Amino acid sequence: MKDRSAIVPKADGDVLELGCGGGINLQFYDWSKVNSLTGLDPSAELLDYTREEARERGFDMEICDGIGEAMPFADARFDTVLTTFTLCSVQDGNQVMAEMRRVLKPGGKFLFLEHGRAPDKGPEKWQRRIEPVWKHIAGGCHLHRPVAKAIAANGFRLVENAGHYAPKTPRWLGWMEFGEARPQ
Repeated sequence: MKDRSAIVPKADGDVLELGCGGGINLQFYDWSKVNSLTGLDPSAELLDYTREEARERGFDMEICDGIGEAMPFADARFDTVLTTFTLCSVQDGNQVMAEMRRVLKPGGKFLFLEHGRAPDKGPEKWQRRIEPVWKHIAGGCHLHRPVAKAIAANGFRLVENAGHYAPKTPRWLGWMEFGEARPQ
């Protein structure tokens, strides 16, 4: 939650939250900077939670059922695309990032908070070992995907990137990266 509270308030303008299910990030937006908020998630159940959370908070937002690989939005629609703990579970990360670039306005930004491949050999080795089982019990979550490297390889320039191990979390599960990237 501490990491969410640092990255989500940086969203501004017309915002797309990819993987909005559950509505957990709604409490962290700086609504004085957000013109509109659109959420996209493939889980009908989680979208119901998001709708309820938005309703309880009095937020007017567009909530859409869909996947990141085929976003149902016009080109250059959003100023900000936000993901928090989402890219680990998409089917095709390269396609999702191509779609993000497509829906971002010129000069738009991609804000991310993701867990992924640990930079240290010990935890990284355990991630590779555990991931085949983990994916099946954790909704398709991949532990071993590189975060910043994948973002940079998919047409984004990292403006800000930081990482750390989450406290009180096994290191094979706890590597977090967060920051901002811009389409090149």
